[in-house]
Parts: sequence; structure tokens; C-alpha cells
Amino acid sequence: MTTPVQQMPAWSGPAFLSFGFRPFFLSAAVWAALSMALWVSMLSGRLELTTAFDPVSWHAHEVLFGYLGAVVAGFLLTAMPNWTGRPPVVGWPLFGLFSLWLLGRGAVAMSSYLPPMIVAAIDHSCLFVLGGVMLRQIIIGRNWRNLIVLAMLGVFVAGNALFHWEAAWNGHAASGYGLRTGLAAGIIMIAVIGGRIVPSFTRNWLVERGSDQLPAAFGRLDKLALVLSAFALPSWVVAPDWPLTGYVLLAAGLAQGMRLLLWRGVDTRTEPLVWILHVSYAFVPIGMVAMGTAVLWPGALLNVAVQHIWMA
Repeated sequence: MTTPVQQMPAWSGPAFLSFGFRPFFLSAAVWAALSMALWVSMLSGRLELTTAFDPVSWHAHEVLFGYLGAVVAGFLLTAMPNWTGRPPVVGWPLFGLFSLWLLGRGAVAMSSYLPPMIVAAIDHSCLFVLGGVMLRQIIIGRNWRNLIVLAMLGVFVAGNALFHWEAAWNGHAASGYGLRTGLAAGIIMIAVIGGRIVPSFTRNWLVERGSDQLPAAFGRLDKLALVLSAFALPSWVVAPDWPLTGYVLLAAGLAQGMRLLLWRGVDTRTEPLVWILHVSYAFVPIGMVAMGTAVLWPGALLNVAVQHIWMA
């Protein structure tokens, strides 16, 4: 039986286009640093970007939908072949998809020269096409359980669409429904997919070293944490100041934190490639607890500042 990698179309071009993670992960890292430098220059008055977004909204959009959009694309293009048994997207089709992401960054940066609908269409093109590729792979591979991943991607794209609408009609979109929708979609993707990958990688590493203390198997606590998160995050999107939102965020954060502790990340402290996964995931429960605190006791923490815990 051949693996998805063995089914890979022959590609003799640049290694940059040989796997989905290569162009998207590299460019995401570069864009994270470059966009921050551009934003600081915009705030200091040394640079005036030709974008229709105000500086704060441009920064929020490019970090969330620009940077994270590239990370999501790179991950899904790499993981989907293993999930569906279908060959990966490589070569010029991959370059075409990557080019759509680049066009999106350019369209948003020069959006003052373009109609809002055109900017939104260009910016959405990469993930929209990616969604189509995913749906085709799922249908051909009959891998129906991964439709949930496609649904989460759809919510992320919907958040981006709402962000563009708010920017066009209300001016300032950095604290609107679109940003919260996109951020919530990103967090739930990490909770669902990362909740499988982190303990799996940890288990493999510990087994290789003969440890008999392994991460807990997926169980009731995991289900509880995901159910609470699936209720808390939409509540935060729709009613960020509602007291019940704060209580459910606290409950979800505690459940996610307990879940993380059972994955035995402390036992991997000698391997940075593994323990960094646990450190990264920790921002999910910490952000939930901090946001819940900010909702229930508005004077204790600033919502915007707490939001950056999740963004991290």
C-alpha cells in the first residue's frame, strides 16, 4: 500500500514548492516580522501605507488573517494527504495557491486604490481555493470526519469576510465581530487539532525513551474541555461583556489547563521540539482564564490586552 508521499506527483523544481508547509510557513514567519515593522513605522508616522484600513485594523487583520491564514494553509496542505490518503498539492499548483496569498497581502496593503469588494475577493481567494481542494480530497478519499476541519476553516474565512465588511462600513474593525470570529475559529482549531497532535507527539517521544508515564488518552476531560470551549468562544464573539460568557470562559480555561497537564509536557523538557508545543498550547487556557476574568471584573484586566494572549 503506497503512502500519500509515495503518491506525490513528480516534481523536479525548487524544493520550496515540494511540500505545502515550505512556502507558507516560511512566508508566515517573514510576514509576522515584516508586518510588525511596517506597523510600528505607521504608528510613528515614518510610513504611510496605502491601505483603506486604519493602522490598528490593518495590524490586527494582517496578524490574524494574513499570518495565521498562511499557517493554516501550510498545515492543512501538509496534513490533508495523511488524513485522506490523497497525494499532496505540490509544484505549480502549490505556487498558484501561494501566489493568491501574496496577492491578498498586496490587495489589503493597497486597498485605498481598490473597491472594498475587490479587496475582499482577492484576500479570500487563497483560503477559498484551499477549501475547495480540501473538499475534493475529502470526498474522493471518503474521509468524512475531517469535514469538521473544513467547517472550522469556513468560520475563519467568514470572520475575515465580516472584518472586511466592518472596515468598509464602520471604519474601525479591530474590535469588531469579524476579528473575534476569526480569533475564536483559530483557537478552536488549535484546541481540536492541537489536542490530538500535542499528546501524540509527546507519547511517541516518551515511548522512544522507554518511559512508562505517558499522556492520558483522549477521554471525558478532553470532551468536556472542547464542549465548554465550543460554547464559550461563540458567546465571547456575540456577547463579550455578558457575565455568563465570563463564567464559561473560566470553566473552559480550567478544563483546557487540566487537559494540558495530563499530556506530561514537563517530561519532555530536554527536547525543545516537543515541549514548545505544550508552551504554545498553554496560551489557550491562559487566554480563556484571563478573558473570563476581564469580562467578570472589567477593572482588573483590559480586554484588548488579554486578547493578545490568544493572539500570541
